[in-house]
Amino acid sequence: MNSMTDFDNARLFTKVISLHYIEERSQSDIAKTLGLSTAKVNRIIRQAREQGWIEISINTPFKHLFDIEQRIKAVSNISDVVIAPDFSTDANMMVKSAGAAAASYLLENLKDNCTICVSGGKAVSAIVDEIRPRQEYKNITVVPATGGVQGKHYTDVNHLASQLAEKLGGSARQLHAPLFADSASERNMLLKVRQTKEILDQARKADIALLGIGSILPDDSSYFDLYPASANERSKIEKADAVGDLFAHLYDSQGFPCLPEYNDKLVGLTLDELQDVSLSIGVSAGPDKIAPISGALRSGRLKTLITDESTSLGVLEVLEKNNK
Repeated sequence: MNSMTDFDNARLFTKVISLHYIEERSQSDIAKTLGLSTAKVNRIIRQAREQGWIEISINTPFKHLFDIEQRIKAVSNISDVVIAPDFSTDANMMVKSAGAAAASYLLENLKDNCTICVSGGKAVSAIVDEIRPRQEYKNITVVPATGGVQGKHYTDVNHLASQLAEKLGGSARQLHAPLFADSASERNMLLKVRQTKEILDQARKADIALLGIGSILPDDSSYFDLYPASANERSKIEKADAVGDLFAHLYDSQGFPCLPEYNDKLVGLTLDELQDVSLSIGVSAGPDKIAPISGALRSGRLKTLITDESTSLGVLEVLEKNNK
């Protein structure tokens, strides 16, 4: 300090910010105690922040999760990351935890007159199970982003769309087409069918896309739940650089589409069309999803990632290692 005036000002600043931040007293109460105007107290607090006299330390129980989210955003350029805490090492419980976080995130971003397009899969099923709206929404529409696969409730995208719409008090459209056509030419024919074209056009214009990030690992393969591959086909896919799928489109470790002989038979939105959706939310959890999530982040096609804590640490290790 250069003078007693400086010292006196510093003491006054210290008194004001101590009363405000440590004793949690209001600005009007501080003004009355110190014989100042409320405007002057407000000005002192503002100047103290500008001069770097105030440091705020956050020590919430889940602060480390927020730190991981920031690190993932820094190495992947994704817009948003949400990491759910691990309450179990069981893979199914990890998916449930991520699904609950995704359900909350969806409701936070949902507005009246929204259209949501969805994929099939265990992650989307977990989200639907965890939806607990705290308000009423008007004119919500849920549409499939792909054709469906019969046999399991979580692969039937029409079933998931209907469930989600019912929970949100909205309406669902149904896409009466298979996820995989027998050939690329048959797929092109299906895309020209009026009902299929109408639904997929609506999905392309959706405000929110909700999808799982699938794996091709045989022990917990989301992809092979959707595509009934023969043993030879499984071997071929596993030997390729394919690591995961988005909307059932296979992609490699760098996020580039691969194995077009399978992707070209898909009835649904393309990866480029996914990228055009304003808010695309990819959800996945479990140790087998580290490589698929890493590749999906490198692709730049998702706006938001939602996963669990242990999976996020594995993803961060992969991305930070490659960025060195």
